[in-house]
Amino acid sequence: MGETTEIVKQYVAAWNEADTAKRDALLAVCWAEDGVYVDPNVEVFGRENLSRHIAKVQAARPGAYLEFMSGIQTHHSVLRFLWRLVRADGTRGDTSIDVGEIGPDGRIIKMIGFFGPAPEL
Repeated sequence: MGETTEIVKQYVAAWNEADTAKRDALLAVCWAEDGVYVDPNVEVFGRENLSRHIAKVQAARPGAYLEFMSGIQTHHSVLRFLWRLVRADGTRGDTSIDVGEIGPDGRIIKMIGFFGPAPEL
């Protein structure tokens, strides 16, 4: 469980890393070569494509970063955590959730993001 927590921290650090070489180094440790990232706006296949996607998101929101809004919960090979976007002006987005899966080598093989709170009943 501790290893998964560190992997997820590296994953979020990659989203916050503007330097491509440093971001790619973080992703090499935490993200499987053929990992899949899915959110309401995009489906990305592969580590290199994820790095490119992160760069595009950063370019659209200069100075913004992600922060944890919860601890990292794990069981079996799955995980979840809450996060939110902090914009360059200090305003904060809605709390969102990521649910992921860890592969046999200990790296993330899939991450599914949902933005904002869960829908009302």
